[in-house]
Amino acid sequence: MEGTSSLVTSATVNRNGSTVLILSSDPAFARKVTGNWPATSEAPEFIVLKEDLCHELRRDVFDLAIADAPAGPQRKTLTAVLASIGKPAILIGSSQPHSGAASAGFGVEGQLLFLPRELAAVAGLLGREILRRGQAEFRAREAERLQTAAEAEATLGRYMVEMRHNIGNALTSVLGNAELLLLEPGVPARVLAQADTIRNMALRLHEIFQRFSSLEKELSAVARESGKQAVAHAAANAS
Repeated sequence: MEGTSSLVTSATVNRNGSTVLILSSDPAFARKVTGNWPATSEAPEFIVLKEDLCHELRRDVFDLAIADAPAGPQRKTLTAVLASIGKPAILIGSSQPHSGAASAGFGVEGQLLFLPRELAAVAGLLGREILRRGQAEFRAREAERLQTAAEAEATLGRYMVEMRHNIGNALTSVLGNAELLLLEPGVPARVLAQADTIRNMALRLHEIFQRFSSLEKELSAVARESGKQAVAHAAANAS
């Protein structure tokens, strides 16, 4: 992205894949933000961009923006751009965005958090909590997606368990009729070859479903053992 520069400090070891975008033309602002960021293993990567280049921002570039929000039209433009992107952002300025936020000391509009300059020192703490919340929400969505996929697979597995006897009976019928056809005298060679193919495929399907039945028994045994361990663990805790 043209006009950007990486800010490398001891707090920028990116362990969790998060990226914080600092929007400011003042190098002192960027140093203050990174200097007040908690120096932990959760520290993100920092990227610095002049605020007048905010129109070049893309949603996939950052997880959180911290902006030096000047007064006047430039602040209005910066706020509008960040609001349209929809990512969390902290805007630090000399005045409140609206009168309703003055009593609380800060204002919140959608994903935007407005801080007065006298509270700029807490931007790092707030930013860390915002990133943690975003990561927790992502993990929750991923867990929900995995649960949905697991439920779909479980539904398919239950259907196969319920239908295995019907399928087994059908395969037995196919296999028996193929065997009878192979024993029938005077059957053309071409028909015998086709009957032999049907017989072999029926045997292969039978082997597959036999393996499925064995797997079902193994899983049931594992489930029973897990249940026993859970009961024993609960009893141990109760005592």
